[in-house]
Amino acid sequence: MTALGLRRVPSQSRREQVAQILREAITEGRLKPGDRLVETDLANELGTSRAPVREALRQLEEQGLVASYPYRGSEVLGVSQDEVEQVLVPIRVTLERFAYSKALGRLSQDDFDALQALVDEMATAVREGSTERLADADIQFHELIIIRSEQRHCLQIWRTIQPRVRAYFRRDAPAHSDPRTVPVQHQELLDVLKTGPEEAVLDAIDRHIHIHLSPDVAAHER
Repeated sequence: MTALGLRRVPSQSRREQVAQILREAITEGRLKPGDRLVETDLANELGTSRAPVREALRQLEEQGLVASYPYRGSEVLGVSQDEVEQVLVPIRVTLERFAYSKALGRLSQDDFDALQALVDEMATAVREGSTERLADADIQFHELIIIRSEQRHCLQIWRTIQPRVRAYFRRDAPAHSDPRTVPVQHQELLDVLKTGPEEAVLDAIDRHIHIHLSPDVAAHER
């Protein structure tokens, strides 16, 4: 487990910190699909008891990143291209088209400024080669608009699939022929949000989400 670079966890919020460390290791690929997660080993590595590790694994299982099996313990779940194409992308298209249509009349200048700051953060992340920051900013961009839609059920669904969405963002990052296209694509979407009618916005978010199914990314499987 030392290859993961796990750090010792302070006593405060141990479960959340353990969950965050493991979540990052999974989405960054340091823990790979099929890897076993042994409570005793993780507790020893992190300098904590087994209880917060057990709770963290349960949380990650609820987020779809870990699976637990009788007599086998827990192991890491991957995100396959089939799941992206047939589950996550269709859910995102339906969810975000609805949420974006509701958000259009509610987005303020402060919201547009916050979205622009996230696009700028994506550009910075690309320059610095940080796929983690790039994925974080990407997720925050979409979540902000869903929040502004004031459709609480949409936000609940989004937060259920968000860890898997973030995982495939991180998974696909190396497959982009030019990662600089990510902030460019979000800038284009933001520009349409500012100026376009609803039909143009819905077409834009549809295209934006389906970019993940472009040939160079779809062919990239872990």
